[in-house]
Amino acid sequence: MTSTQPGPPSRIPQVWGKIPPRNKNFTGRADLLERLHQGLGGRVTAVLPHALHGLGGVGKTQMAVEYAHRYQSDYDLVWWIPADQPVLVRSSLASLAPSLGLPSASVSGVEEAASAVLEALRRGEPYASWLLIFDNADEPEELIDILPQGPGHVLITSRNHRWASVVDAVPVDVFSREESVEFLTRRVPRGISRDDANRLAEELGDLPLALEQAGALHTETGIAVDEYLRLLKQRTSQLLSQGRPSEYPAPMTAAWALSVASLEEKLPEALDLLRYCAFFGPEPIPRDAFNQVVPGLSPALSELIADPIRLGRAIAELGRFALARLDIRARTIQVHRLIQALVRDELPEAEQGRLRHEVHLLLANYTPDQPADATTWDKYLNALGHLGPSGVAHCQEPTVRVFAVNMIKFLYTSADYASARDFAQRFIEEWSSVSGSDHENVLEMRVEFGDLLRELGQYDEATINNLETLQAAEKVLGPDHGTTLRALRGRAADLRSSGDFWQAHEIDEEALRRFESTLGKQSWDTWRALNNLALDHGLKSNYKKARELLEQVIREIRAGDPSPAPASYLNIYTGLARAVRLSGDFSEACDLGEDAYAFGIEHLGPDHAWTLRTGKDLSIAWRRAGDYDRARELAEEIHQRYVRTLGLNHPDTLAAAICLSNILRTMGQFQDALVLADDTVRRYPRVYTPEHPYNHACAGNLALLRRITGDPEIARKMNEDALTGLELKLGRDHHYSLTVAVNLASDLAALGETEAAFRLSSGSLRRLKALLGDTHPTTLGAAANTVANLRDLGRDEEAAELFAETEEGYRRTLTLDHPDAQVFLEGRRLDADFDPPPI
Repeated sequence: MTSTQPGPPSRIPQVWGKIPPRNKNFTGRADLLERLHQGLGGRVTAVLPHALHGLGGVGKTQMAVEYAHRYQSDYDLVWWIPADQPVLVRSSLASLAPSLGLPSASVSGVEEAASAVLEALRRGEPYASWLLIFDNADEPEELIDILPQGPGHVLITSRNHRWASVVDAVPVDVFSREESVEFLTRRVPRGISRDDANRLAEELGDLPLALEQAGALHTETGIAVDEYLRLLKQRTSQLLSQGRPSEYPAPMTAAWALSVASLEEKLPEALDLLRYCAFFGPEPIPRDAFNQVVPGLSPALSELIADPIRLGRAIAELGRFALARLDIRARTIQVHRLIQALVRDELPEAEQGRLRHEVHLLLANYTPDQPADATTWDKYLNALGHLGPSGVAHCQEPTVRVFAVNMIKFLYTSADYASARDFAQRFIEEWSSVSGSDHENVLEMRVEFGDLLRELGQYDEATINNLETLQAAEKVLGPDHGTTLRALRGRAADLRSSGDFWQAHEIDEEALRRFESTLGKQSWDTWRALNNLALDHGLKSNYKKARELLEQVIREIRAGDPSPAPASYLNIYTGLARAVRLSGDFSEACDLGEDAYAFGIEHLGPDHAWTLRTGKDLSIAWRRAGDYDRARELAEEIHQRYVRTLGLNHPDTLAAAICLSNILRTMGQFQDALVLADDTVRRYPRVYTPEHPYNHACAGNLALLRRITGDPEIARKMNEDALTGLELKLGRDHHYSLTVAVNLASDLAALGETEAAFRLSSGSLRRLKALLGDTHPTTLGAAANTVANLRDLGRDEEAAELFAETEEGYRRTLTLDHPDAQVFLEGRRLDADFDPPPI
C-alpha cells in the first residue's frame, strides 16, 4: 500500500495553536483518517465529537496530529487541548481567547476567558470552521459539559471505551503488518530490509510506540536486527518472569528497556534526565525548569544544569532515542505517559521519592513568587499541568508549599475558582494528615480556601471554614500574624454574607487597627482593610463616612505610587463611585464610574470579576442620573456575561439581574421586569440566609412591580413582610428599611388607605432627613409622595408648603429636568428601589 503524506495545504488556518509537530515518519492509517475526515467534514452544524480510543502506545495522539496537519486546509482555526486534567482544559480553552478577539486569561481570568471562548465557538464568530482536539480525555463525565458546540469539529483521543456511548467513536488498533513494515523502512531509511522489518514487527506486536523505539535505537546505534531480536527476546523473558503488570505491553516494555540500556551506555546523564522527566506530568515540560541550580538537588543534576552544553546534548539524546518529544519552538520536553510509568517502575521506592522531591523543587523555582502579577501567568500555566501528577501535595518542603499556595493564588486571581478550590482542598487534606491541622501552611491554605468558597457564593461553607481557621490561627500563630489577619478579614466578610453588618463593622475596625500596627498605613493590606471598613459604613447607611474613607485611600494609593495591584485598586475605586452614588451625587458617581470602568477594561479586561462589578455599578449610576438607554444597554451586557461565566445562582449574577430588572421597570417594561425580579427573588435564599437584608430588600423591588402591574394588595403584604424582616435585622432607621416603607405607603394609597399612607410616608420622610439629609434623592422622593398624600387628604396648605420645599431641593441637586423631578412636578408618586452591593 502507498502511504506518502499529502503535499503542502492549499491554505493555512488563520489560527494554529499548540499542535504538536508533524511526525515525518507517520505511516498508514489511511482508512481511519479518511473515515474521520468523512465523519467530521460531512456535518455542517452541531457536529458530534469523535473519539479515538485504544490502548497506550497505539498512536492515537499521533493520528490526531496527522489529521490536524493533513486536513488543516478545511479549517480557519485548529487548536490542541491536553485533556487528562480538567484544569488544563479550562486553561487551554482560555488561551485561545486572544485569537478570537476576546480578552486574554491574564486580564479576564481563566474561567471567564474559557466561557467566552466556548460561546464564540458556539456562535461561529469569528470562525465557523474550527477544529478542537482534546488529547487524552480519559473521563467523559469531566469533559462532556465543556466540549464546544457549534459549527466546528471536535476530535478526542482517549483510552476510555466509555466515550463510545457518548460520541461517535473510531477504535484504533495496532498497525497492520504492512503498516509496521512501511513505518520501519521509513524510520530506518538505510540498513533494514523489508524481511527484517517484518521480523521486528512480529516480535513487537505491531505496536507503534514500540516500533518507534526500535527504529530510533537502530538509527542511533546501528544495531543489527538479529542482535536486537536476541536482546529483545531475552529482555522480554526477564520482564515477564518479574511479573510485569499486564497493562504494560511486553513488547513495548522490552523495546523501551533496550533503548534505555543503549542510552545509558552512550550518555548516562541523559538517562538521569529522563528519570526526572518521568516524575513531571505527561504534559510538555518547560526546558526553563532545568535552567537553574536549586538548593536540595542532587550533585549530578546540579552539575548537569550548570553545564548548558551537556544539558542540551542530554535533551537532544532523549529525542534521538524517541524517549521524548522535543518542541523546539515551544522549548518543551514531553515524555509519553507509558514511558514515564515504565521509567518510574524500574526505580526503587526510595529513589522514586528522591526524584519526585527534586522535581517539586524545580517547579517551585521555575514559578516566580508573584502570582497576582499577570506577566508571570504564562509560567504558572506551564507549571499547572504538573501540579497534580507530580504529587506536589505530598511534599513537606517549605519552598514547595509556598509554590502550592502561589498556584492557588494564581488560579484565584485568574478567576479559575473551581479548580483552585479543588486543589486547595486536596492540599489541606494532605498537609493536615502529615503536619497537623494547625500547621501554619495548613492555616494559610485554609484562608485561601475560604476566599475561594466565598467567591463561588458558598457562604455557609466559607463561614464554617473561616471561623475554625481564625480560632486556630489566633491560638497557634498569634493575633498579628499575616494569616491571622487575613482570616479576621475573611470573618468580617462572612458576617456580611449573613447580614450581620454591625458585627462585621466591629471586626473590620479591629482588623484595620492590627494591619496598621503591623504593616503601617501605606500598604495594600491596610488599604484593603480600609476599603472593607468603608463597605461596612455603606451597609449601615453611613455613606458620608464611607465616601470619606475611600477618598482618603485613593489619595494615598495615588500618592504612594505602589507596585501594581490593578484588581485591588479597581475594587476600591468602584467602592468610591458607589459611595458617591449612594450619597445622592449621581452625576459625580457617573464620572467616577466611567473612569473606573475604563480602567478595568484596560487593565483587567471586560470579563474580569471586578470589571463586571464596576460595569454593574456604572449602569446603576446612569439609571439614577436619568441616562436610561445607556443604563439598560450596559445592564443587559453585564447580566449576560455573568450568566455565561458564573451561572444563574451566583451572588453577582443575582445582583446584575436586580440591576437589569430595575432599569426595565424604570423604562416602563413592567412585565419583563416582573418576570426577571420574580425569578431572582426566588433564587436569593439559595445564596443568602432567609433573614438576610438583601432577600427582604429585593422582595421589596418585586412588591413594587406587583403594585404597578395591578396587584396592590399583594404588594402591600409583600412589603409588610419585607419591612418586618428588615426592621428585625437592621432597625427602622436604615436606608433599606425606609426604602421599603416609602413603597409600602404607596401601596396603602393605591388601596385607598390615605391616612395610613400619609402617616407612613411622613414618618419615613422625617427619618430619612435625619439619616440621609434633606436633599438626598430618597428623601426628596419620600417628600414628593407625602405631598401627594396631603393633597389626597385635602390638606392643601401643608401640601403647598412641602411642595415648595421639595421643588427647591430638586432644583439644587438633581435639577428640575431630572426624571424624578418631572414625576414630582406632575403630582405623581415616586417609587424607590434597591440594588445589592457586594459583601
